[in-house]
Amino acid sequence: MSDLLNPPDLERSDALVIFGISGDLAGKMLLPALYRLTESGKLTVPVIGVAATDWDDDTLRGHAREAVVAAGMDIDDAVFGRFAAGLSIVTGDFTDDATFARLRDAVAGFAFVTHYLAIPPSLFTRVAASLAGAGLNRNSRLVVEKPFGHDLDSARKLQDELSTHFDDDHLLRVDHFLGNRAVESLMVSRFANTLLAPIWHRSYVDNVQITLAEDFDVADRGSFYDAVGCLRDVVQNHMLQVLAFLAMEPPSATNARAQGLEKWRVLHATRTMDPADTVRGQYDGYRDVEGVDADSTTETYFATRMFVDNWRWAGVPFHLRSGKALAVTATEVVVELRKPPLELFGGEDTQTPPNLIRFRVDGDTGIRADLVLSKPENGTGPMTVPIGVDFAQVLGRQELPYENILHGAVEGDPECFAFFPAVLECWRIVGPVLDPAEPPLAYAPGTWGPETADELPGPRGWHELGRRLFDDDQGGSRRADPAP
Repeated sequence: MSDLLNPPDLERSDALVIFGISGDLAGKMLLPALYRLTESGKLTVPVIGVAATDWDDDTLRGHAREAVVAAGMDIDDAVFGRFAAGLSIVTGDFTDDATFARLRDAVAGFAFVTHYLAIPPSLFTRVAASLAGAGLNRNSRLVVEKPFGHDLDSARKLQDELSTHFDDDHLLRVDHFLGNRAVESLMVSRFANTLLAPIWHRSYVDNVQITLAEDFDVADRGSFYDAVGCLRDVVQNHMLQVLAFLAMEPPSATNARAQGLEKWRVLHATRTMDPADTVRGQYDGYRDVEGVDADSTTETYFATRMFVDNWRWAGVPFHLRSGKALAVTATEVVVELRKPPLELFGGEDTQTPPNLIRFRVDGDTGIRADLVLSKPENGTGPMTVPIGVDFAQVLGRQELPYENILHGAVEGDPECFAFFPAVLECWRIVGPVLDPAEPPLAYAPGTWGPETADELPGPRGWHELGRRLFDDDQGGSRRADPAP
């Protein structure tokens, strides 16, 4: 047990190698995050890209500048100069041993190297084996993007294959939600505030709703999305990680492994998803997207009711929903507290609304509590008033998730990475609802998904989400008018 709670310190890297540096993920996420890390003084090692392209170092630097501008950042030429000076590229096919021989020359002299695979999962094992064949798995670690497998068996197989070349202390699995400080704040809010800790269990919590909604469609990602779907894309990983932060017990030590063990414990106590408590949807027009099969049954919407069978949460439903082309873009947790045992302040036509605690963990991040107060007019019943914290106003700029992930990859900090036993539990939980025979239900873009999902949480339905956390239009209606 001492090894579990006192894991070895991971080595700090002298260089960062990014496979797929010319790709979409690197352009949209990794290069802007690396620029930010340079700006904050946290990136002090060279970055070596590997890509099957005809670029040279200057082309890569020009591409990096375009990526930073496209991310909406104001470029400081001095900062970008420092960033660009550390950028270089090794070109060649990932299946060609000569590419890895050139990479070996490029990293010669560095004591420890991090290899980051921003490439399709189908290439993970091939690249890992080629790194080992070139001797590049020594004094190095491997970082792989999601998805880690496509079901329970494939996740185990991928782990076995990668472990042949990199042991578990030198293998990190990315889930970018774990690099999101607002997601981490779920745990901090629970365990650092005695205001919340005493009520965080079944005696006070009526239900929990977790929503990851996007008001945009799959755009030009049709080929990728049609092979994955909503469940594998965000529910199995991101949303179950959020559930784990919400429901886990406090870790017994301040390290990533102790935290991972608590996540595993609560996920291990979570029932597998029940097809009878699950709704799958597909927005109208999805099959017309380039790259999508004309008869596709891939879901663009997923909702389910779940239960955690342990002492803290027995009987409390957790409701999850996510989808493309919905009414708003918002990633939010709503914790509904139980109502008082007697109705003292409502009337024949009104009921006292429940207390809600909201955590917005993407976009305009923050915490909001809806408290019940009396309206000044006689006979008008109680009203809810929001109080809370807008993180941007109080804390300033929040790091991009990939800033924390890349910094952790270089520094050897596993906190922002997925714990493999917990990954397996996530695949177990979703197993019964993967690839069902029934087609998804149609829904109109700009709504909240199939109407069948409206009452999945019960007669009161889903708590409405505004476009921003402190919008006044958050209320009890279950459907939204189509977005203009």
